[in-house]
Amino acid sequence: MVAVAILAAGRGTRMKSSLPKVLHSVGGISMVERVLQGVEALQPEHIFVIVGFGQEQVREALAHWSGLTFVEQPEQLGTGHAVQQVIPHLQGFEGDLLVLNGDVPLMRQSTLENLVSIHQHNGNAATLLTAQFTDPTGYGRVFCNDQNIITEIVEHRDCTPAQRQNPRINAGVYCFSWPRLMAILPHLKADNDQQEYYLTDVVKDLKPAMAVDVNDPQEIFGINNRKHLAEAYAMLQDRIKDEWMAAGVTLIDPDSITIDTTVHLEPDVVIEPQTHLRGKTVIGGGSRIGPGSLIENSQIGANSTISFSVITDSTVQADSRVGPYAHLRGQAVVGAGCRIGNFVEIKKTTVGDGCNVAHLSYLGDATLGNQVNVGAGTITANYDGYKKHQTVIGDRTKTGSNSVLVAPVNVGADVTIAAGSVVRKDVPDDSLVVSRAPQKVHEGWRPRHLRETEQSK
Repeated sequence: MVAVAILAAGRGTRMKSSLPKVLHSVGGISMVERVLQGVEALQPEHIFVIVGFGQEQVREALAHWSGLTFVEQPEQLGTGHAVQQVIPHLQGFEGDLLVLNGDVPLMRQSTLENLVSIHQHNGNAATLLTAQFTDPTGYGRVFCNDQNIITEIVEHRDCTPAQRQNPRINAGVYCFSWPRLMAILPHLKADNDQQEYYLTDVVKDLKPAMAVDVNDPQEIFGINNRKHLAEAYAMLQDRIKDEWMAAGVTLIDPDSITIDTTVHLEPDVVIEPQTHLRGKTVIGGGSRIGPGSLIENSQIGANSTISFSVITDSTVQADSRVGPYAHLRGQAVVGAGCRIGNFVEIKKTTVGDGCNVAHLSYLGDATLGNQVNVGAGTITANYDGYKKHQTVIGDRTKTGSNSVLVAPVNVGADVTIAAGSVVRKDVPDDSLVVSRAPQKVHEGWRPRHLRETEQSK
């Protein structure tokens, strides 16, 4: 049995933000949610989120996570004090307690699984995650024997010059036997300059205590300010992009591309430079995305091409082309084999298979059948100043350049709308619509200022 305590009560003053530190996003997910994802594979019996500053925001942000118990730490008096707050919730618990920090978001599930496995296999009272740094300056040092049993933990400021040569540092991640921890934790004292209760102080009284080195020291990177946030994001991006390239995705210029961890890419996808994939986005195999595109919370079908375009909360089905300079948003759905071209905006509209919307058009709150050809400059006028209205266009209909369809309106199948027409009424199938003022020519006409100039001569 494993319980998890996530320390998320800190103010994070160096972030200079009204948002609690643990709610700042790294790669599309808040820090604390990344920590929660890291423990999912352990299937913990209890998950405690220890909250303090901005706790209402933290509770609200994590309301969709099931099985969490929020524990308040009214005063932030150190890591030991934080863990003391879960004592009333673990009465009679005989398992192990894993303690994590909510501002260390890059921990892999496999690392935590390995830590808990080693802890339980060896019957340890405490097991610490450690790392070996080339430059450990500022970190507390962990001293072990040749079996990795901890003999001493010394803060950097208290180390002798010889002790400072030790590269092993405390990562701040602990796994405790809860019954053995409970024999000491309630009696923890704040005998230090900061008047705080530290978990490291209980380790010396727990035998055996073992150190487990993390394979990738980047995993224990903690975030205290915006610079750290950017550095963590860069580390995460390197990890994500390496994984996708190993899975058969081509990244033309990885340094200029960003990909959230929530994105899914199929093999043989090609991502061009300056492209950003965010949220719950899925890109089908063989598609080419970019350059210069942003796709967020959208699904792109196989063998599609998106260039210099923005797509949010929308779907593009297979074998379609979008861009350059198109904008799809608000649950737009583009069918298979479509072309959405230059300077086209599509909002909350379903476009059937095989349609062409080649350039300079706006389609809002509309439903298009299959093989519709939308001429340049066509607009669905969907807003009457009070609410939005629907436009329906049937299969194989063609709209001429600079057509305006004033919603609500239904245009049938196999209709041709003449260029420059304003369509205000429903149109039956197999029709030609011409709705524009007749052309008038006034021969010999001059602008007024020219006429006045001529008359004054």
